[in-house]
Amino acid sequence: MTVNREQAPLRVVLTDVNAKVVEAWRAAFADTPEIEIRKGSILDEKVDAWVSPTNSRGLMNGGVDAVIKRHLGAGIQLRVQRAIRDGFAGRLPVGSAVCVPSGAVNPKFLISTPTMEQSSQNVSETLNVALACAAAFQAIHRQNRDAPGSIESVALVGMGAQTGRVPARVCANLMWTGYTLFNDHCFEDYDDLRHTIVAQLDDIENAPAEQRVRIAPPKRAASRR
Repeated sequence: MTVNREQAPLRVVLTDVNAKVVEAWRAAFADTPEIEIRKGSILDEKVDAWVSPTNSRGLMNGGVDAVIKRHLGAGIQLRVQRAIRDGFAGRLPVGSAVCVPSGAVNPKFLISTPTMEQSSQNVSETLNVALACAAAFQAIHRQNRDAPGSIESVALVGMGAQTGRVPARVCANLMWTGYTLFNDHCFEDYDDLRHTIVAQLDDIENAPAEQRVRIAPPKRAASRR
């Protein structure tokens, strides 16, 4: 499904306490001036949705997940895990995401997307960052399809760069891939998203560290929902 160009553009904020990640973002997104990049905590961002890298069980016990749970309260983990149970039989695959009400005024929503299957897993040799970032943005498409205009701004951290041990420049490049795919295509099914990304990034480990890959959307994404 192509993206509706008549919709208001999404305001995207990339924020992280890690200076290396921020520097890498500035390089990777140098030709994407609409993206706001700054060093700091996601808790300081006044946006409609925060994106939190999680694990497949939605256990918010480490990294940014734990910071957000302390800020929003334990109920946020219950909402995330309920959404995972209802939509994915209790286990959220990498390359999928859930969007739940936060219970707060800011942000209104929390988008949880796994960068790893288990807590503290090393994902530096995987495509998980691109899959997770793309899934988070696709969750925004889905939320706005169901409730138009409900998410007009979002903040993300360096996905996989801390707990997942993904090098900062690799993280930044893969997040760029996820963001550009959001602008180009709206997937009806997370399986289609995963297959499309994996097929085109399969040999990325042989590419130079500074190389970015823009995913070519499928000509037709089959709907399975």
